[in-house]
Amino acid sequence: MIETADAALRVRDLDVFYGRVQILFGLDLDVGAGEPVAMLGTNGAGKTTLLRAISGLVAPARGSVVLGGTDLTRVGAEDRARRGVVQVRGADVFPGLTVDENLRAALVAHPALRNDADRRIDRVYEVFPALRAHHRQDAASLSGGEQQMVALACALLFEPQILLVDELSLGLAPLVVQRLLDVLVELRAAGQAMLVVEQSLTVAAQIAERVVFLEKGTVRFDGPIGELTARDEFARAVFLGGAP
Repeated sequence: MIETADAALRVRDLDVFYGRVQILFGLDLDVGAGEPVAMLGTNGAGKTTLLRAISGLVAPARGSVVLGGTDLTRVGAEDRARRGVVQVRGADVFPGLTVDENLRAALVAHPALRNDADRRIDRVYEVFPALRAHHRQDAASLSGGEQQMVALACALLFEPQILLVDELSLGLAPLVVQRLLDVLVELRAAGQAMLVVEQSLTVAAQIAERVVFLEKGTVRFDGPIGELTARDEFARAVFLGGAP
């Protein structure tokens, strides 16, 4: 594990169970302030579970989640979002609501942020001008890529200290994926800390120079992408989906 002195996110000794089945085993991870980190791994490795534990959607049996020096381990998901931990979980929109209404609905449980809603929404429309053009359209009628943009825009409303992204490219056309990647690259350049789960090494390489590889609920590799692909046992798992 790479330890980061100025970590935006620090995860230590994390155990997570679903019922009696253990998914994460003593997992440690740091994400530096302003650092993008890509997370790869075989199916069932625990990548999504880790994001859910960080964002507060699942409670760990042991371990800690610390954001900017503040222990959030026992803090709920809504409070974590308000404090800057925000997860994007696919093209998740409210059908029957316009794009603009979806954005406002994302803030409805956060009165302090809701008072600043207009400025925050204007900011995400600057990031996603295509959404501004469709702001009065039912979000569920948009294309899959545009719905993914709405989901990402909702996360950016919180001006997160760390942005958690779960398989942004899944099921989308390459051109749409590239448009979304361009946004993440711009966020990286602006100093946004990110932990991005990906299946594609090509996509991961556009977002981050550092990659974490999970297998069976533990970190098997943490370092530069080039070093990962140079090691045959991990390259086989990444490119062929096999176990290292």
